[in-house]
Amino acid sequence: MHFPKLPDWLVYGAVVAALLVVAIGRQERADAPPPPPPVPGEEGVPLGPASPFDPSIVVQVPDKQEPASGTAFSVGQNGVWLTARHVVDGCKQAAILVADGRGVAARVTIDPRFDAAILTTEGGAPAMPVNLGDPRKGMRAFHPGFPQGHAGEVASRLIGRENLVIHGRGARTEPVLVWAEVGRTDNLKGTLAGLSGAPALDSAGRVIGVTVAESPRRGRIYTTAPESLRTLIARTPRRGGDASIPEFAPGEAITTDNYGRIADGLRRDLRVAQVVCLAV
Repeated sequence: MHFPKLPDWLVYGAVVAALLVVAIGRQERADAPPPPPPVPGEEGVPLGPASPFDPSIVVQVPDKQEPASGTAFSVGQNGVWLTARHVVDGCKQAAILVADGRGVAARVTIDPRFDAAILTTEGGAPAMPVNLGDPRKGMRAFHPGFPQGHAGEVASRLIGRENLVIHGRGARTEPVLVWAEVGRTDNLKGTLAGLSGAPALDSAGRVIGVTVAESPRRGRIYTTAPESLRTLIARTPRRGGDASIPEFAPGEAITTDNYGRIADGLRRDLRVAQVVCLAV
């Protein structure tokens, strides 16, 4: 695997953008409240299909994109990644950051229907396995990424569906899954800004969604719905030498005791990487 070195100004810009997100994000919220207890009789019940009658959460997106950083994950070993749309929407120059102060330029393809985007680079990391099945209430998810611009991760529990209503740039309504935060990296306080675009992993280490939003005061995390993930995976380009994405193939089993170690391994292998919008 080889990533070409970016110009020094590009890497410097990435660092500045990441620090800007951290400085602003820490002022946006207090710590998340304790998660609600599981509802007796609901745990393990199939979630059911999306409905226009599901509760809604409204998000106001600024008309102009600002420099930002987020998380991306590999879905093609020759340089195909998924991230959250709002991290790179309107971005003229995006980069996947790699070790030793290097980065690689990323081409951005926005999905108009979901808060998701496809990134393509020269060189990549092994594709992460995916689970395109239907989720069940109470199941755990693990979100490894770069909250506040630094390595970190969050654990959550599935509580239901909502409709994400976007006002402003990219206005639309899309179904999302709602998760209650149940744990996070030690010393990670406040906002989860920068975790957007991270994979939501099931207990077998398979991708079940893209992390797209948080509701800090409610202690909620939102990911793309399974219907959206199926569409995204089907649209993901296959590049020369790429095998198909390993659907339902297990990764490494994840628990609340080992998810920090596994997250570190995913970042070290660049299956989960930091993405930065450098120019808008």
